[in-house]
Amino acid sequence: MTDPTPPAQTGPEAPTALTAAPGYQVRRLYQAYLAVWAREVDPVLTGPQFAVLQTVEAHPGQDQRSMAAAVALDTSTMADVARRLENRGLLARKTAAADGRRKLLYLTDAGKEALQEANHRARRLDKILLESFDEAERERFVVELKALADRWEELAEAA
Repeated sequence: MTDPTPPAQTGPEAPTALTAAPGYQVRRLYQAYLAVWAREVDPVLTGPQFAVLQTVEAHPGQDQRSMAAAVALDTSTMADVARRLENRGLLARKTAAADGRRKLLYLTDAGKEALQEANHRARRLDKILLESFDEAERERFVVELKALADRWEELAEAA
């Protein structure tokens, strides 16, 4: 017996109630960003790992908990990211002399090299992602994204 249902001309579309939701659009952006990051920047070094390396370069010797807050990671995720970077030889974690529970973070030479290479590709990706905007629009868009992220983080912390 054959199926009497005619074949669909196109696949289903997301309903307006979904496409009008900011969270849905943010998730779409993030999924696309992850795919483009892996292709354009580094298929092994993740965005959070890159953020940690950049922040450790800017603030060497700071503790893991402070770094987690700086890069918007919870402390358990930060511990996992730092451990992975340490296992790859990109990051050194040293126990603080005054408090054996605190881990201080430093880039290794290999970490500095990996960051330099990835940073160049990440800046190129930034240009690709925002190339449809003129310079003033790019700046305004990034300011608005930051304000939105700040607000949503406040809401998450209040929960």
